[in-house]
Amino acid sequence: MPISADLRGRTALVTGAATGIGFATARLLGSCGARVALNYLPGDPRGPEAVVTLAAEGLDIVAAEGNASAAGSCQAMVRAALDRLGRLDILVNNAGTTGTVEPIPFPDLDAMTDAFWLAIVDTNLVGPFRCSREAAPALRQAGGAIVNTCSVAGLGRRGSSIAYAASKAGLINLTKSLARALAPQVRVNGVAPGLIETPLNAAWPESRFAMTRERTILARTGRPEEVAEAILFLAAGASYVTGEVLVVDGGSQ
Repeated sequence: MPISADLRGRTALVTGAATGIGFATARLLGSCGARVALNYLPGDPRGPEAVVTLAAEGLDIVAAEGNASAAGSCQAMVRAALDRLGRLDILVNNAGTTGTVEPIPFPDLDAMTDAFWLAIVDTNLVGPFRCSREAAPALRQAGGAIVNTCSVAGLGRRGSSIAYAASKAGLINLTKSLARALAPQVRVNGVAPGLIETPLNAAWPESRFAMTRERTILARTGRPEEVAEAILFLAAGASYVTGEVLVVDGGSQ
């Protein structure tokens, strides 16, 4: 049974919410009564479609177009979302990228170009900091919470590339550092998903999913909605939890 919370009168901004974990999180927060700003990249048609879909379900959703990884665009997006929401109780830094469709073997150091590194780090690490910094005054005023979408790759497990794993390790450290910086008014936590079936990996061969299922206690891959439930727990409950990262991987071995 899906978990729930009473978020009536509260607001949230979810970055990278056109699809996958972000979309599931926006839907869950909205279904709990929150007014949600759904962020998506400029020009991505999936963003407006997501807003229309959730609004048709009766949820209070507003569009928050902007590039969460780009200086200027990120700050402008957060300010615009705050203007539309009126306040901010929850920030979910979910926008992220692997930078590649196919995993890049760690020994292939030549594939880790400067441009690749910078694109990964700007999105997965610097972007969440920029959004958090811009939202901090409103979150402090509301006594709010930040939840960052990290990854088990940041905990030393193999990710899609060295750059991706390093960026998520940095995000885990950032989560703990922001928890100290924004305390006691704002709690900051993260979730570290394992393999979750999203549009990002929809083209993967079945054998790759099967390999993960064999190494997982629950014997299956995860769903975006299951990560969203963990985000809701950290954002709306867990009032004495901060600076922590909750692993959501089905018990991967």
